[in-house]
Order: sequence, then structure tokens, then C-alpha cells
Amino acid sequence: MKHVIKFLTFSLLFAFVFTSCSSDDDNFIETPTTLGEYDNGILVSAEGGSAQTGSVSYISNAYSTIENTIFSNANAEDLGTYVQSVGFNGATAYIIVDNNNIHVVNRYTFLKEATITTGLNLPRFMVFSNGKGYVTNWGDGFDTTDDFIAVINLETNLVETTIPIAEGPEQMVVYANKLYVSHKGGYNTNNIISVVDLETNVVSNIVVNDVPDEMIINNARELIVLCEGNPSGTGNETEGSITKIDLSTDTVSDTFAFADGVHPSLMSYSNGNLYFTANNAVYKMADFETTLPTTPIINLGNITTYGMAVKADKLYVTDAKDYNSLGDFLVYDLNSNIKIHTFEVGLVPSKIYFN
Repeated sequence: MKHVIKFLTFSLLFAFVFTSCSSDDDNFIETPTTLGEYDNGILVSAEGGSAQTGSVSYISNAYSTIENTIFSNANAEDLGTYVQSVGFNGATAYIIVDNNNIHVVNRYTFLKEATITTGLNLPRFMVFSNGKGYVTNWGDGFDTTDDFIAVINLETNLVETTIPIAEGPEQMVVYANKLYVSHKGGYNTNNIISVVDLETNVVSNIVVNDVPDEMIINNARELIVLCEGNPSGTGNETEGSITKIDLSTDTVSDTFAFADGVHPSLMSYSNGNLYFTANNAVYKMADFETTLPTTPIINLGNITTYGMAVKADKLYVTDAKDYNSLGDFLVYDLNSNIKIHTFEVGLVPSKIYFN
């Protein structure tokens, strides 16, 4: 009888403990993990100026947290002047500075891992393919023949070769083992898209309208190029345009010309819609549309629009103000086309990235 009582007592105790543990597990809510302090947010790079270093700001996706100068905060050193752009490859970010440095950091903690200090000359933008980084370089802005693309070994962070290229290389897109490079023209103007075969480094050119800059690949696998056109100050003003390039033939398939005197300047793409700015207003154009829109979705007013990006139902804009004051980062809801947030960021904020 004693053995039965002991067995029943043990069984009840085990059941109680098991039930208690099960209940605790069922009520346990796992805290979402992040890859670092600057994960799940937006990064805004600011060029800086002659009296102040460039910087990068972080804004959380919920818009509840903002932190400026995150590189300096993480590393106790300044980025330098001027910050041109940031390239991303996996968990690594490459901050490109006009002083011929590229700071290599963890994109989620911003702790510095290396600095690329040789083989660059006025670097602009960086993209990645097959374990290599490609950086556009203006060289001497007054020399029309020394522009190049630096090819960086991402294991050693050293420039392993260079590819000579036409004047004023700017932004890049990689598609089907080809590198497409817009040539804004540097200190002058240009009107080509270079196509670099990444197996041979052989370069060919596609002629487009003047001052091509921003590029995207749309859902139809067309390369969309925003051509600003020559400004009136050049003495040879030309029309701006949005140009489509057939990536199967590397030829221009369509051109949408703006009215005389209209020079588009920024472009982004989301969910089959192209967004661009002209005359300080934002326009929206769907992939299937065959004419440029005439009515803006957002008038930006008197701000100094310097950067723009779109993600899901939000449009983001930077305001450089007078180029001497700290700039603003603005958030618009694309469902209502109303501004919903304003954050003060760095000096001359220009590029927007999603982290």
C-alpha cells in the first residue's frame, strides 16, 4: 500500500511540474532578434561641407528612433568630407568619401572593418558582382580622359585592376553579367551609358539624351534611365528625358521627352511604378503608361530637394536647405500623399537606403 501511495504522489507531482513547465513555454513570447543596433531601419547619408564632416543617420522603421553621426558614434572618428554614397554587399557597407577613401563597416553595427585608401580618384558609386566591387571614379575633374572604374577584391579590400571609361561615370546597375554605367559628365556633361562585359572588361556605349544619371531595372526587365538634359547655364540647354533600354539588345527602345526647360533630377521605383522629381514636385508613372504624367502627386514646396526613395507606401525625401544648415528627412504617406514625419539629419543629406 505504501508503494501505491508513493507512486500516486510521485505521479501527481510529475504531472504538476510538467503542466507548469508546459504553461510557461506556451506563454513565452520570443523577442525578435536584430543583427545590430542599426538593423530594421533607414540610413541617410549626408555629404557634409568644408566646415563639417559627412555623416550617416539612422531612423527606425517605426519612426520612433533617430540617431545621427552613427559612424562617428561607433568608431570615435569622423568620416571626412564629402560623403558621396554607400554601397551594400551582404552584411557589409562601403561608405564612399570624396577624399579617396572607402570605409568598410558592418552595416548593422557600423563598426569599421577596414578602409580602402589606394587606387581611387574622386570615387562616386559602388556596386558588386561575383565577389568583386566596382567603383566609378572621375579622376581629375578637368581631365576628360582619366576616368575609370576601380575593380576591388572584396577579400583583400585592394584595387586589383581598373577599367578606363568615358568622362563622368556615375551610377551603375549590374544585369546578366554586364555593368551599366551612366555618364553624367563630371565637371562637364555627357550622353552615354557604358556597358562593361564583366568577363572581359570590354566596354561599349549606348547613346542617350544628355546628362544621364539615375537608373533602375523595372519589372519588364528594361533599363530605365533618367536623363536630366543640359541645364541652361551650359549655354546649350537640352531637353530632359526618361529613356528605356532593351537589355536583350542594349539599344534604346523608347524615350519620353520633357517639355523645354524641365529638368528631372531624382528617380525611384516601387511596385511597378516609377517616381521622379521635376520642378520640385513628385510624379508617378506606371510601367504600362506611354506618356509622361502632367500632374504631380506631391508638391514639395520650397524645400531644397536633394534625395528621394520609395518603399511600399512611403516616399522619402531629403531637404538640403541652404547647404550650410543641418538638413531634414521627410516621410510622405503615398496613400494620402501627405507628409507624416520630419527628422533633422546631417549636413546636405543626399542618399537614402533601407537597412
